[in-house]
Amino acid sequence: MNASHKALIVIDLQNDYFPGGAFPLWNADATLGNVLGAMRTAREVGLPVILVQHVADATKGLAPFFNAGTTGVELHQEVRAAAPDAQVVIKANADAFLGTGLEGILKACGTEEILVCGMMTQNCVTHTAISKAAEKYRVSVLADCCTTVSEMIHLIALNALAPRVAVVAVAEAL
Repeated sequence: MNASHKALIVIDLQNDYFPGGAFPLWNADATLGNVLGAMRTAREVGLPVILVQHVADATKGLAPFFNAGTTGVELHQEVRAAAPDAQVVIKANADAFLGTGLEGILKACGTEEILVCGMMTQNCVTHTAISKAAEKYRVSVLADCCTTVSEMIHLIALNALAPRVAVVAVAEAL
């Protein structure tokens, strides 16, 4: 159990979203730097860091990215290096709770508050933050630790999330 009852959930920092990947996102490298800083701080204060990895459902055919067995589906090497012992949740849906063991991991950690960050703001970050399963937690989205296809879509998504969950800078949450 962690003393503050918080957990950091890092969603989909995978190679396909970075330059050279199948679907590079706006501001990916800067976001990576911010997420690595958040992970470092979380670990320093004893918070669990949970990594989430999207793997396309092969039964639905070849996806545009995140296909099993590709370099693009792999978590970014710097993320893995920053938390080599972190639990990894594999998902096939936008909501990191749906069909995964995330809820069990959070329960085992004594989590009461989740700090959500990652890629893409309007999709997997949003769906996880407002998941039915997330309703039992205080939820904060770390705005400076998220990105998507463009700055405009990122800002629209954060604005849409704000009435439902806390949207904060990492410095406010950790």
